[in-house]
Amino acid sequence: MTANLALVLTASVLVAAGVYLVLERSLTRVLIGIILISNGVNIAFLVAGGPAGGAPIVGVTEPARMSDSLPQAMVLTAIVITLGITAFLLAMAYRSWQLTGHDEVQDDVEDAAIRRLAVADAESRSYDDGDDDERAPMPEARP
Repeated sequence: MTANLALVLTASVLVAAGVYLVLERSLTRVLIGIILISNGVNIAFLVAGGPAGGAPIVGVTEPARMSDSLPQAMVLTAIVITLGITAFLLAMAYRSWQLTGHDEVQDDVEDAAIRRLAVADAESRSYDDGDDDERAPMPEARP
């Protein structure tokens, strides 16, 4: 089986661009990134499914020339799931636009407080008097 290089490169570029966009703060860019990743993975599924063949109907096409219908079913399922995620992200972006006037995701106040506490705790442990192991000693192994 040989894969079509153009389709493999297209799937790779779509997934790479999608990952880049998902890492942004704007919900619109995250939405476009999710759609690009989904399309790239769908193309990869179809490439992995092998070459096109005949209809998978017994009696119409001989078994050796039938196409595999599982990758096609997986892609159809992925399209439906992507549609649901797209609708959800569109609703979130619209609600964010209504409330704040932009669709940029802000840092959570609680997350920032926990991050500051974790840094302070790590600094206080590094200034300890060297007794880092406060646990009970491990029992000796028996021969």
